[in-house]
Amino acid sequence: MERHRTTPRPGWQETVEEQGLIYPLSRHPDGSLRPYWDESAYYAFSLPEVEALEEVVAELHAMCLEAAGHIVEENRFADLGLTDPRLTALVAESWRRRAELPSLYGRFDLHYDGRGGPAKLLEYNADTPTSLVEAASAQWFWMEDRFAGVPDADQWNSLHERLVAAWRRQAALLPPGAPLHFAHSAGDELGEDLMTVAYLRETAEQAGIATEAISMEDIGWDRLSGRFVDTRLRFVRACFKLYPWEWLATDAFGPYALETLDNGGGTGSTLWIEPAWKMLLSNKALLAVLWELFPGHPNLLPAYLDGPRELAGTAGWAAKPLFGREGAGVTLHRPDAPPAVRDEPCCYQELAPLPSFDGNHVVLGAWVVDGEPAGLGIRESAGLVTDEYARFVPHVIL
Repeated sequence: MERHRTTPRPGWQETVEEQGLIYPLSRHPDGSLRPYWDESAYYAFSLPEVEALEEVVAELHAMCLEAAGHIVEENRFADLGLTDPRLTALVAESWRRRAELPSLYGRFDLHYDGRGGPAKLLEYNADTPTSLVEAASAQWFWMEDRFAGVPDADQWNSLHERLVAAWRRQAALLPPGAPLHFAHSAGDELGEDLMTVAYLRETAEQAGIATEAISMEDIGWDRLSGRFVDTRLRFVRACFKLYPWEWLATDAFGPYALETLDNGGGTGSTLWIEPAWKMLLSNKALLAVLWELFPGHPNLLPAYLDGPRELAGTAGWAAKPLFGREGAGVTLHRPDAPPAVRDEPCCYQELAPLPSFDGNHVVLGAWVVDGEPAGLGIRESAGLVTDEYARFVPHVIL
């Protein structure tokens, strides 16, 4: 794994916008606009290196499924901050009937520096992962432009083909005779959620599935029928939502979502994708459960739910809110810091400072589609927490 500087393509911003990346710039706290899509550099990997990472991702995904099953069977929902018995019963049912429920994708965030040490799991977002358009589309076209004349140049990127194949394989699990709605939040100011959902909708249509677009805020509740409806008052029978389950279950319409949840086999009137059992994988408590089940595993970092334990005197720790996203609420603590326990429920994971390449702190986003490793996206940040000001940098296999 090496970082190389390069010159951006002429008209790069217009190019990536035409490819669906309509948010190529980020506005920083000082008001300045800086590239989010950053092709002034790229990362190069060897093929054996990528093949080894694929094996790690496949093993981690299998371990996460085992941990999810453990949480359900041992009724450890409280460790995840899930205390509503109605919700936990539905999550458990969703897990047990998961073969009947469409489930699409997820993204592992990995600590990896290419210098001989194993990749380490930082977290798994298997409910609402983003940075998909740039990983699946924009960086692929960038590689075709920049390495057109380079023999054997390739990329860890089968995202598009695998997404279409996943929809095609799982189409029979969708309610017959109804379109699949694709919903984003209208509160998304950058357009990232909008374009992620639009891209996923395109892959579903390529698989032959009839679709409709809607915002979460435009989904209505019909009191007479007791069902969710779209803006044309048609029943929302199945919906892909880029909207976290913990929000869906607790917002104003949360009771209706739980009451009408189709957990497979027509058990309710609305089937949501991702399914409710994905809450088990996107919760940071998963990291502690994994360490408990697989202590000392080379691709895991020590993690606990009751405090930093020995980490306070060894490597230090990162405190991660159980429902946190995009680095929100994450605090980093050196080993000489007092072993404080946060008021809000957190996972306390061994501090693994992100590797630095030319002063840029790097995290690998390894994608899983339909249970299989599918691609890679790389984000760089100025600090040790990958937040909303991170940059996406493309990669190539040489």
